Amino acid sequence: MIFSSKSDPYRDSLARLKPAFWGVAGFSAIVNVLMLTGSIYMMQVYDRVLSSGSVPTLVGLFTIVVVLYAFLGLYDFLRVRILARASVHLDQALADQVYRSWLRSGVPGAAGKDASAQPLRDLEALRGFVGASPMAGLFDLPFVPLFLAVLFIIHPWLGFLTIAGSAVVIALTLLNQAMTQGLAQKALQHDSAAQDFAEGGKRGAEAVVAMGMNSAITTRWRGLHDDALAVGQRTSDPNEALTAFSKAFRMLLQSTILTLGAFLVLRGEITAGTIIAASLLSGRALAPVDQVVSQMRGVTKTWAAHKRLGVFFAALPEPTTPIDLPAPTGQITLSGVTKFAPGASGPDQKKLVHQVTFALEPGDGLGVIGNSASGKSTLAKLLVGVWEPDMGELRMGGATRDQWDPAKLGPHIGYMPQSLFLLPGTIRDNIARFQEDASDADVMAAAQMAGVHDMILALPEGYKTRVGGSAGSVQLSGGQVQRVGLARAVFSKPALVVLDEPNANLDTAGDEALTQAIVSLREAGTTVVVMAHRPSAIAAVNKVLVLKDGQQVQCGPKEEVLGKVLAPVPPQPPPRQAASA
Repeated sequence: MIFSSKSDPYRDSLARLKPAFWGVAGFSAIVNVLMLTGSIYMMQVYDRVLSSGSVPTLVGLFTIVVVLYAFLGLYDFLRVRILARASVHLDQALADQVYRSWLRSGVPGAAGKDASAQPLRDLEALRGFVGASPMAGLFDLPFVPLFLAVLFIIHPWLGFLTIAGSAVVIALTLLNQAMTQGLAQKALQHDSAAQDFAEGGKRGAEAVVAMGMNSAITTRWRGLHDDALAVGQRTSDPNEALTAFSKAFRMLLQSTILTLGAFLVLRGEITAGTIIAASLLSGRALAPVDQVVSQMRGVTKTWAAHKRLGVFFAALPEPTTPIDLPAPTGQITLSGVTKFAPGASGPDQKKLVHQVTFALEPGDGLGVIGNSASGKSTLAKLLVGVWEPDMGELRMGGATRDQWDPAKLGPHIGYMPQSLFLLPGTIRDNIARFQEDASDADVMAAAQMAGVHDMILALPEGYKTRVGGSAGSVQLSGGQVQRVGLARAVFSKPALVVLDEPNANLDTAGDEALTQAIVSLREAGTTVVVMAHRPSAIAAVNKVLVLKDGQQVQCGPKEEVLGKVLAPVPPQPPPRQAASA
């Protein structure tokens, strides 16, 4: 079963397309009946007009043909238009939810099984197939018996020959698919490996150039690329041979039908006009089969995408309507919060953080310190909802996170991750979190709080300067990106602001701006949590949490905790010398 018994957006969207598909089926029936026009016209011209020499009969028949072909073009256009509109409606109904899942899959450990489904690509494949010609070919397939029936009426031998030819074409295609399917998957894997390595080299281009790694990196990429080319060539070899043979066979089949028709005319079993008509009918009977069979790989991929989308949407939780809670105040409570390493299982699961417990009131500033891999970034992700605790409880404003509407809670949270990227757009867009109704005053207030307003004004187009790698974007330094990220985090003075290593790329002026921003946020009632290595990052906090190997060592007022952590170790007396024998 593809779908579960519960209602889901994907199944509902497909159900809403049923009237459109029925309409396409109706137009396909009319189109396929009108496709008989050419064959019947040929029979009439050869058997009636040429034998009688009647020009009025020829003109009358041609007038009828013009009208019928006009309707044929109209109905064919209408069914293609309906399929194109259906593909767009399907995308519009599902794209938002699929894209949100795709974004979520970029968070390691948060996407779960949904990340492997690649729903965004699956929806793109399904939309492209529904609006493309192979879909129309599927609607033509049920009418192949119509053309075969007419061929059998003309003469059974013609019908049997067309059926035999179709069977050979289908067999060749299935053989092609069976011979290349495994190799095609390997070629895709090799291509992905080469592309991933190329992208990694580009991201680390500065180190590659500086340390003279160009030749070594190029050699490694060339090896991966050559492997992909070799597997791809092994895939295309049988495909090229079978495709060429199939094309030649179809042309031979047309000539064979003409030859059989001529033979039947010589025997007096059919008329001369029937030869051309039989050729047209057999071509029309083979056309949808040939179209679908030639696109069998695309059909298979689309069917697989359809099944994955069905499973993906069926696995989504039932939508709920959260209670409209009042805006959070920044009161944070953690009770025994534990988070396991993503993807781990079994009794020996690694704990990234273990039994963390503390409480913060609005206006508090908490500095979280500890060595690398002590759990600081994990705690930051838990506080802002990127990850959910595996054990324990985290409450904001007295409510657990699942009680909040994420769309309403998000604007009250500011987050500056350790790895910071600006999205393609203007600096104003990034600071305003791409909210279309954000005011210029709020954007500039956030920039001034982060101490980045003057730096932005000095850029070529000020707040309208494009960043994030888009066309015509400006490259910002690491410190500039971090300060713009700080402005985005403090935009509209959220109730909770979490900063993960916020001064990693900052100079002295940036450090001072960071400290002043934390002071201003706390004075406005915002709860600020700072994960830090450098002491300057926690200059403006009033509490400190010490983590070691994911466990809470100390938590309390800053002076008290730092006094214990930084207390000098009393000198130890020298070891006593052992008495000589």
